[in-house]
Amino acid sequence: MAFFDIFRKKQQEAPASEEQTRRQQQELDAGLEKTKSGLFSKLARAVAGRSTVDADVLDNLEEVLITSDVGVETTVKIIRRIEERVARDKYMNTSELQSILREEIASLLEQAQGSAENFGLDAREGEPYVVMVVGVNGAGKTTTIGKLAAQLTKAGRKVWIGAADTFRAAAIDQLQVWADRAGATMIRQQMGSDPASVAFDTLTSAKANGADVVLIDTAGRLHNKINLMNELTKIRNVMGKVIPGAPHEVMLVLDGSTGQNAFEQARQFTQATQVTSLAITKLDGTAKGGVVIGISDQFHIPVRYIGIGEGIDQLRIFDRREFVNALFGHEKN
Repeated sequence: MAFFDIFRKKQQEAPASEEQTRRQQQELDAGLEKTKSGLFSKLARAVAGRSTVDADVLDNLEEVLITSDVGVETTVKIIRRIEERVARDKYMNTSELQSILREEIASLLEQAQGSAENFGLDAREGEPYVVMVVGVNGAGKTTTIGKLAAQLTKAGRKVWIGAADTFRAAAIDQLQVWADRAGATMIRQQMGSDPASVAFDTLTSAKANGADVVLIDTAGRLHNKINLMNELTKIRNVMGKVIPGAPHEVMLVLDGSTGQNAFEQARQFTQATQVTSLAITKLDGTAKGGVVIGISDQFHIPVRYIGIGEGIDQLRIFDRREFVNALFGHEKN
């Protein structure tokens, strides 16, 4: 099991008081409130005046899901599954539609997240676990690295951060602020330096000083996919020379509030490098949280984290059951 899987498992298994658990649920519910209210207001209109799930209701539901940024391919898959259930059960009330939709979305997320503990390479014992973080500028990449570093150092891990986005001085300075807040060690060079050189220095220092985790920031330019691909490949190759198998994880950070643009970013970056995990940010300020469902399903890349607020603790481990509960309400035991 890779380091992050162990870390996540320990976080999830850590005993929490009832008050803490309730507060975390409330934060997630609040973070996804705009998505939930948007989805259910559209769903109510879709079934208005209808008692059974027929072709018209399914057409309306298809429009609801697409306009909720679930994505066309995933929407078609969900509609097809519900059509099969309608054909099998012969008669289905519109009152049942919400629970059916809940079940199908939960099923899709389970399939997409099923390999979450099996992807990526294991770091060798005694060597740092290396995460290369990619994503466009403005997606929340730097903030995600900072929050993750803070959570790791709080858990007693020695964290090194590499400022390999050398094209923007502001990015380096912002990352330094986060590293200082988190108590992590940051390796940086001057603006315009070779990103691969920064990655090399970071891993060399981390290895020599017994670091547990290395987080490497990268530039988020998409204006030329070939240049992006070459740059990320060069960084990967250099890291692999310092620590065999590095990077052990490539985490793509996506801005959930951009809706369908997030799909395109995922497509671009998965073509440019081997993305192994996702962090989807800024879900608290948008009604476009459906992107989590569509991107997870279409790219079959596990979502590791979701951002539901500005606080350090509001970068949350993604739990598909909690996510579905926040959208559809908590099931009664």
